[in-house]
Amino acid sequence: MKKLINNPDVVVEEMLNGYLKAHSHLVRGVEAHPRTIVRADAGLKQKVSLIIGGGSGHEPAFMGYVGKGMADGVAVGNIFSSPPPDPIVEAIKATHTDQGALLLYGNYQGDIMNFGMAADIADMEENIEVKQVVVKDDIASAPREEAEKRRGIAGEFFVTKVAGAAAEEGLSLDEVYRITEKANQNVGSMGVGLSPCSLPQTGQPSFNLEEDEMEIGLGHHGEPGVEKSKLATSNVVTERILNNIIDEMDIESKDEVSVLINGLGSTTRMELYIMYDKVETLLHEKGINIYTSYVGDYCTSLEMGGCSITLLKMDEELKPFIDAPAQCPMYTQS
Repeated sequence: MKKLINNPDVVVEEMLNGYLKAHSHLVRGVEAHPRTIVRADAGLKQKVSLIIGGGSGHEPAFMGYVGKGMADGVAVGNIFSSPPPDPIVEAIKATHTDQGALLLYGNYQGDIMNFGMAADIADMEENIEVKQVVVKDDIASAPREEAEKRRGIAGEFFVTKVAGAAAEEGLSLDEVYRITEKANQNVGSMGVGLSPCSLPQTGQPSFNLEEDEMEIGLGHHGEPGVEKSKLATSNVVTERILNNIIDEMDIESKDEVSVLINGLGSTTRMELYIMYDKVETLLHEKGINIYTSYVGDYCTSLEMGGCSITLLKMDEELKPFIDAPAQCPMYTQS
């Protein structure tokens, strides 16, 4: 990213132009705002509209998850910055079919303010009913008694998957909201940072680590974790992170979980699969069953080194939504 022109507006606009050209069969822009992208078939099916969004630099989140079975529209902010209210409102308007809209986003101050303003505008000016779900899956970012302060990280993928499938099935706004919030309450994540990314607007690293250091619980924007320590083996780090999530979520033997091993941008698939191997072994030893698994880059931070583990505690109601097909530019499930 250091070699790109260091104007965040230009970087994002050029990215969006290329994205829309490359995936015009699945998504389209909205003339009313250049930072709004919707499904190519938006508005053709009577259904709840699912609108997501957040800062750029986390690709494939968030714009990569617009498509059948996932989100109907996305508002794209600058790198690591919340989108303003206007593109969110335009996404709601461009996708709604009188069934209402669900806004889904991570627990960050800018997102809360701007998505909240957009919901108010859609309600007051467009008479569109809007509900909101704020994802708070990062267990390292606040203790259990202050869970409302937790950040949204890779677990947002699972929550989006459930919400999109529920909306695609034609459920009411109240039901889509209920099921989405259930998934939100059943998901927990924790990560480790190994190296920073560089921000194109400054050319500087997003945080500082020595060559032999790692940070447990690091946030996706470089927010401080719970501990900075010497590098440890993948097995040691995986066991610590996984045990923290299991304890925090009160997951017990005979429970069933879906697993997401998420790379932060520059971590190889080889390393991610090494981590998954350890996760599967540990869960098996604890008598915890894996329902389904995902390994790869699902919510990144430019070229940051590191990864995270996410568990979604499953039940019979959530399973069909996790299993449902999806077709998006950056994610497909058959």
